[in-house]
Amino acid sequence: MNDILTQLGKVLEERKLADPDSSYVASLHAKGLNKILEKVGEECTETILAAKDAEQDGSTHNVIYETADLWFHSLVMLSHLNIAPQEIMQELARRFDISGLEEKASRGKK
Repeated sequence: MNDILTQLGKVLEERKLADPDSSYVASLHAKGLNKILEKVGEECTETILAAKDAEQDGSTHNVIYETADLWFHSLVMLSHLNIAPQEIMQELARRFDISGLEEKASRGKK
């Protein structure tokens, strides 16, 4: 999976500089972070709704489809902020052998 994220990260970086009229990703970057965040929020909502539907009808196709959209737009957001997918993978790897409760406690109170 890391390979596809690396490849996608490279493509997103290339498209960031493309003509907004010829690239969806470039058009999102041209519209700015708020538009990208709007898309992330939209895809998040669609993923949640698909998951609720899947629990009812047992079909996971839409959950997979919407999660792919959510991940894609999240990667566009990261690209806009100059954060490489590998940085997220490193953070996930760091957390891998730590219990969720322990990791959360290590963040301190907010």
